[in-house]
Amino acid sequence: MKIWVDADACPKVIKEILFRAAQRRQIDLVLVANAALAVPRSSRIRSVVVPQGIDVADKAITEWSQRGDLVITADIPLAAAVVEKGAQALNPRGELYTADNVRQHLSMRNFMTDLRGAGMETGGPPAFHQRDRQAFANQLDKLLARVPMAPTE
Repeated sequence: MKIWVDADACPKVIKEILFRAAQRRQIDLVLVANAALAVPRSSRIRSVVVPQGIDVADKAITEWSQRGDLVITADIPLAAAVVEKGAQALNPRGELYTADNVRQHLSMRNFMTDLRGAGMETGGPPAFHQRDRQAFANQLDKLLARVPMAPTE
């Protein structure tokens, strides 16, 4: 298993949780963004810079991820694409996207986009809270508990 992070919009606190988890569990963690990111010195953690542009990081993650990988993203179309490939997707608020629920989330996202396109005020996502951080950490722990520990270096 490898963890891929749609890192451009991922909250710093979530990245820090992921850094600790990757080190503790000896799992490869790749942050994908369109700008250089500071990451801890580790053979397990790296940052990949992709060109600027709409959905460039999403397309790269979709291409590079594999069945059994975990993708951290708040982007529902990206989540749908990787779930279709057999990967798992987890948003920074701790919600796991699955084959059973990702299409419903995508339909709701598209509906809200259509409303905004028609001029309706729909508001943005709620502020990121401690409970979101905790929900993410709990769900990540559940997912990683199912993965055998890699041998230490």
